[in-house]
Amino acid sequence: MNDGSGWPTTKLTALRLGRRLVVEVPASRPDRRAFVDICPTQSEPDVQARDEGWVRSDVERSFRLEHWEYDPERMDGFDYDLGATLIRSADAPGESELDTVLNAWGIRPGLFVFPWETDDPR
Repeated sequence: MNDGSGWPTTKLTALRLGRRLVVEVPASRPDRRAFVDICPTQSEPDVQARDEGWVRSDVERSFRLEHWEYDPERMDGFDYDLGATLIRSADAPGESELDTVLNAWGIRPGLFVFPWETDDPR
């Protein structure tokens, strides 16, 4: 992933630290909004590190990708999942496989941002 794949250093570091990243993508209809998120998997060593008050970096992490569409009128509340549709999902057992999935989905790694920089309701 760090060999010219297009990942900004801050985002690559975030993924290795187990942080979720999000990108807004075009929805299937004008009355919907869509997001793709990357959720790094958490392992027992991650739980132990959290319990000890630190965050563990792991270059061997696997990832779960999900592409969701939402009803924009529900996105700000607790019921954001009502009417939401899972468009597609994929598991990537490592960083190179993550790049492969994103390439197949037509999403450039540099477009991903931290969740608080988006309207993603999750």
